[in-house]
Amino acid sequence: MEPANTVALVTGGGSGLGAATARRLAKAGAFVVVVDLDGERAAAVAREVGGEAVALDVADEEAAAQLFTRLGDHGRTPRILVNCAGIADAARIVGREGPMPLAAFSRVVRVNLIGTFNMLRLAAAGMAGLPPLGEDGERGVIVNVASVAAFEGQIGQAAYAASKGGIASLTLPAARELAAHGIRVVAIAPGLFATPMLLGMPAKVQEALAGQVPFPQRFGRPEEFAELVLHICTNPMLNGTVVRLDGALRMAPR
Repeated sequence: MEPANTVALVTGGGSGLGAATARRLAKAGAFVVVVDLDGERAAAVAREVGGEAVALDVADEEAAAQLFTRLGDHGRTPRILVNCAGIADAARIVGREGPMPLAAFSRVVRVNLIGTFNMLRLAAAGMAGLPPLGEDGERGVIVNVASVAAFEGQIGQAAYAASKGGIASLTLPAARELAAHGIRVVAIAPGLFATPMLLGMPAKVQEALAGQVPFPQRFGRPEEFAELVLHICTNPMLNGTVVRLDGALRMAPR
């Protein structure tokens, strides 16, 4: 799926990995719909890349459906979906004040896993109605974002690891089902990347975290993540798999 002259929708596109992805896909010729809960951030990135900004809660069933209907009505059904929207709230299952509130666990799963699936199902429905492209008859590609925490979640990451593990497990059955429509599904499991969340930590904490990465011994750059997204889009044999992008990092328990 060559991005040129296609519509790409990037959730969490207002900052971090999503913003870098929006910029890279736009550079490759895509019209990018930048979706973010923070409408101002989405608008800033959309202006930069010449795309469209949408303020949206990705887990809102009705609002998301209205977005895809509107895009379809204007001839902008996305052929590329990149689900970068997510939160990383941390809490112990049993903390000093007792068990983790169920609402806290539900919030992380709602945004990360249910939000990802909500956008996937709606995007896939739209892609299935598009004409096939190229010799393979491809109609679209969906890239979801898991995490190394899906495999080596640390203490305090029960909700986050569960949500990202769900995304990893979703990849193969979704790819198998959507293959009939010429739609690929791939997940990326990033390690430690220089996103606003990590860069907001004290310098000593950043140094300690970066030191855990075998090579290169640093945080990943959002642009490196975006390059992998682009490669997934253009390489039709990448399907139904979770690609770790982590510099050989394997997270310790804490």
